[in-house]
Amino acid sequence: MEQKIHHLESVAEYNAMLGVETLHPLVSVVDLSEAHPMRHFRQTYGFYAVFLKEIKCGDMIYGRHYYDYQEGTLVCLAPGQVIGFEDDGREFQPKGWALVFHPDLIRGTSLGRNMKEYGFFSYEVNEALHLSERERGMVVDCFGKIRHELEHAIDRHSRRLIAINIEMLLDYCLRFYERQFITRSNVNRDVLTRFEELLDGYFSDGRARREGLPSVKYCAGELCLSPNYFGDLVKKETGRTAQEYIQLKLLEVAKERILDPSLTIGEVAYGLGFQYPQHFTRMFKKLTGQTPNEYRNVN
Repeated sequence: MEQKIHHLESVAEYNAMLGVETLHPLVSVVDLSEAHPMRHFRQTYGFYAVFLKEIKCGDMIYGRHYYDYQEGTLVCLAPGQVIGFEDDGREFQPKGWALVFHPDLIRGTSLGRNMKEYGFFSYEVNEALHLSERERGMVVDCFGKIRHELEHAIDRHSRRLIAINIEMLLDYCLRFYERQFITRSNVNRDVLTRFEELLDGYFSDGRARREGLPSVKYCAGELCLSPNYFGDLVKKETGRTAQEYIQLKLLEVAKERILDPSLTIGEVAYGLGFQYPQHFTRMFKKLTGQTPNEYRNVN
């Protein structure tokens, strides 16, 4: 039977679950070894969470999928995502660090304006960040600075200083993810090969006509990746966004079909997934400087 999902709306609720003191209503840094023993369960949060686990925890459930959650893994969650472990009836002592912060903490701050830059909050757990020992030390140092500020009496500087330190931590995560994309280059090239094959198949077997233009979300799902991670991977490997990559493949196929005299421009457009031929003509001219008919006549 599927277990109930517990929702924690506030930082105070999260702290109460762990049995630790709430020093600030909107943010908390917890050394998980100081929390009381607990049982596994599935949960969602009304706040952002950054977890650094220092022991192997077994098979984590993220959404409806299981992942082997290894030692030294950093996982970042946005509000509303489901995470947790199946309850096996036993208590365990958590170990590692947790940073949780409510969206209200960062409203109107530099961090609030830049949160969209941290796409890794929408990555899947199997796309989590695996830290080197040196990187782990830098992350723990950032947690320590935020915690030190929380232990200071709240004054008019507190919110800004806490947000600055969280932003620094997330900037380090961006850097570490770039390193991980590089060290996983062989795996990434395999993803790009499968992406290319996916697009080839989509346009050749009639799916485009039946289902419309392929989206980044669709391609990511077919490759078992989150849209954000997939987009960042493609950008890092090719210098182009995933949407630009799809568009270039679309253009390549379009040029081939336009030069087939047995096809009208309308048939080419519908076969590529466009609902209206004029939309195809507009896109083709924007990318090539020629209408499809002009391209056909010149070539």
